[in-house]
Amino acid sequence: MPLWLRQLGRCSYQGAWQAMAAFTAARDAATGDELWCCEHPPVFTLGQAGKPEHLLHDLGIPLLQTDRGGQITYHGPGQVVIYLLLDLARRRLKVRELVVMIEQAVIDLLAENGVTAARHPGAPGVYVAAAKVAALGLRVRRNCCYHGVSLNVDMDLSPFAAINPCGFAGMPVTQTSDLGVRLTPAQAAAALAEHLARQLERKQ
Repeated sequence: MPLWLRQLGRCSYQGAWQAMAAFTAARDAATGDELWCCEHPPVFTLGQAGKPEHLLHDLGIPLLQTDRGGQITYHGPGQVVIYLLLDLARRRLKVRELVVMIEQAVIDLLAENGVTAARHPGAPGVYVAAAKVAALGLRVRRNCCYHGVSLNVDMDLSPFAAINPCGFAGMPVTQTSDLGVRLTPAQAAAALAEHLARQLERKQ
């Protein structure tokens, strides 16, 4: 099955979420897998089991309770979001294995741009030293997944100070532009999509 890449541009989180859920609900054995690249206007999102108290200050930014895993995070312009709409059974992928592959795609992207990044045990995502640069959360229905990964590229990071990022109080966040990576959000999205595709192809 080919892996289709769709560029959604800047779109509402709610609209993308509803489209992902509808796509997944309508899937059958002939439905191809897709990666959706986009950016969102400012929004805080809370995972299915997320705790509202992780929003520390009301900045007037909308807060949406979603059906993905994980706690609270922030999305905004200048952040690359890639949603992975995959048939996990067909790819013979377990969720934990997919999480590792997504993290590795980010780690590889940063490495080719001279930045050393790593995982932190018990805290999904990708980190440069103690600072989080990429967050992820997934939802699985009928052995198919949606939601995905967000990579901070060149954005206003100040809204992260109003939350406990991913449920961790005081966790610092960073972005590729502050790490010396000279990629625009569009370039970073294309490069990350390529690394994700490589990871998925290795499994086939």
